Amino acid sequence: MRPLIPLATALATTLAAPVRADEVVVFAAASLKTALDSFAAAFEAETGHRVTISYGGSGALARQIIAGAPADIFLSAATDWMDAVATEGLIAKDSRADLWGNRLVLIAHGTDAPPLDLAAKDQLPARLGTGKLSMAMVDAVPAGQYGKAALETLGLWASVAPSVAQSENVRAALTLVASGEAPLGIVYATDATADDSVTVVASFPADSHPPITYPAALLTNAADPADAAFLEALSSDAADATFAAQGFVILN
Repeated sequence: MRPLIPLATALATTLAAPVRADEVVVFAAASLKTALDSFAAAFEAETGHRVTISYGGSGALARQIIAGAPADIFLSAATDWMDAVATEGLIAKDSRADLWGNRLVLIAHGTDAPPLDLAAKDQLPARLGTGKLSMAMVDAVPAGQYGKAALETLGLWASVAPSVAQSENVRAALTLVASGEAPLGIVYATDATADDSVTVVASFPADSHPPITYPAALLTNAADPADAAFLEALSSDAADATFAAQGFVILN
């Protein structure tokens, strides 16, 4: 579902009064970083506005917004954290839309790691050995929540739970594997493409976890036309191309 205001109209609004540049403050799921940084830079170059992005786990960002953090736009990696913000009355009317989807993968350190069969219940524990399975926080960060759900569905959670090393967001979980501190990790497919120090060794079945959906919304703190323009721009063809190139599934 696309926002009702056409992109050209929204951008024209911001460009019609170039007396000062506005700042757009975005709270965004860490897994969006590569694509969102790229698109935000293009938006800044085209409009003259400044986009300031705070990345983190969606749960932590949602709690900050609810506590009064001055954000204009929230980009979550799960619908439940956007629901939590909506319940507090902090989302601007008719601004919420599901923009992207993703896939969940198992990664290994190095560029030549052999594939792993998740259906063979002994392979994952055997590959881990005494090492750690790097994941985002399994009770608060969407990537960790999706990962735990997938492992439970596949009957693997009980065997690997003692070996899980939890990080504050999915990019931190990726870093542990990329640096070799953990031999294996669970991240989004888009995160795996952002670092050439890891190899995807398995993909989790889509039906092993809830759908991975990224909702976006304008927050009630948003006051500048540039805020609405940036949110609108995230549904544009240019944004679709940027995010698709990073492996995101386009939903809008």
